[in-house]
Amino acid sequence: MGANDLLIVGPGVLGRIVAEQWRKEHPQCQICGQTRTNNHHEELIKLGISPSLKGVEVKHKFPYVIFCAPPSQSIDYPGEVREATLSWDGEGSFIFTSSSAPYDCSDNGSCDEDSPIVPIGRSPKTDILLEAENAVLEARGCVVRLAGLYKADRGAHSFWLKKGTSDIRPDHILNLIHYEDAASLTVATLRKKLRGRIFLGCDNHPLSRQQVMELVNESGKFSEKFEGFTGRTGPLGKKLNNSKTRAELGWEPKYPSFAQFLASL
Repeated sequence: MGANDLLIVGPGVLGRIVAEQWRKEHPQCQICGQTRTNNHHEELIKLGISPSLKGVEVKHKFPYVIFCAPPSQSIDYPGEVREATLSWDGEGSFIFTSSSAPYDCSDNGSCDEDSPIVPIGRSPKTDILLEAENAVLEARGCVVRLAGLYKADRGAHSFWLKKGTSDIRPDHILNLIHYEDAASLTVATLRKKLRGRIFLGCDNHPLSRQQVMELVNESGKFSEKFEGFTGRTGPLGKKLNNSKTRAELGWEPKYPSFAQFLASL
């Protein structure tokens, strides 16, 4: 094994960008991608990622491991995350990309890395994430909690554009981070070789759903038009700030806000 070899469990959109950025820093390294099926193995090979199937015994351990597979396809997500920690040799870094959902705030209030989290038992979805995070922290790996991921054709704005209208409330606050920025934050965390830490990834420009879609409509960059939100009830969101993460990792986003991203298209 090379000193900078990387295993990506769940090499989807985010994992592939991480691979690309890591390869720029470590041209000689080997990057492996572990998947549930072999449907995308040819694509991975073209990207210079050596594919392997989940459940096939890993013959050697890796100094760097990132787990970025979503929980949606999993029967036992925390168990899969725990299993992935066994592929780490304990040298470089193990990173689990989680979500900002565990922060216990649903009144559009302010929230940072140290804010309280949802108690276990209140929400099955959050329980799964917290159990997975705990498996990582027990293995001395690090967690990066990511806000809503997006790029031009993926993310909340893209989903709502396709629908045209949505029956949810417009004033719910969203937090966003571009896929490229989520990848560069993950790489910055890998680089630091820290142990047992939780970081937060967001652009520090929270927007209401209404503001997001107004920006999209005003940008003139999309052929579809969003007509509006019709809901009046439901939980609100939270306003995330990750200044502590930025200071410790020496990281800044390429896209400081959703508005600046749209302007760059």
